[in-house]
Amino acid sequence: MSEQQDSPSHIFILSGQSNMAGRGGVIANHHIKLWDGIVPQECESHPAILRLSADLRWEEAAEPLHADIDAGKACGVGPGMPFANSVRDRGGAIGLVPCAVGGTAIGEWARGEPLYENMVRRAKESVRSGGGGGTAEIIKCLLWYQGESDTSTERDAGAYWGNMEKLIHNVREDLCLPDLPVIQVTSSVHVVNSLISIIRVV
Repeated sequence: MSEQQDSPSHIFILSGQSNMAGRGGVIANHHIKLWDGIVPQECESHPAILRLSADLRWEEAAEPLHADIDAGKACGVGPGMPFANSVRDRGGAIGLVPCAVGGTAIGEWARGEPLYENMVRRAKESVRSGGGGGTAEIIKCLLWYQGESDTSTERDAGAYWGNMEKLIHNVREDLCLPDLPVIQVTSSVHVVNSLISIIRVV
């Protein structure tokens, strides 16, 4: 078990599906998906970047960030570490709260569903073990990368906007952060699916 690290001053929630959980460098090896272990420079660890583990302990962050969260799947590098490295010079330790699970649709992140409730629980726990400020001073943002699983049917894609609005409203309400910034990233244009354009306009 990793030693408990000092608490962060700035916390960012990482949530969504596989692109957030990290699939960079995951390769197929005899029909088994494995991470190649390569860590790009922008994804390198730093003592000022921490992660909240599955057992709710702060530890120095290292790829793959979601290895104990998106359990049972091959996790590689994702956007969490590059983001943290890009903002860590602004002062104070950065805390990342991994919550993403690959292959999930936005309906699985509705209030009352296990994924949503776990995300909120982890976010609240990160503040309780955080750097001494109030919730609004510590939790800076929710980073959300999800949507490809909602492009199977036109009905799912068409409902995405409303479901995303509900998600943002519920997270802000349950964390008592009415102005919590939500940075949403959607699937890249290389995805061959005519319905992805509907998701991308949300």
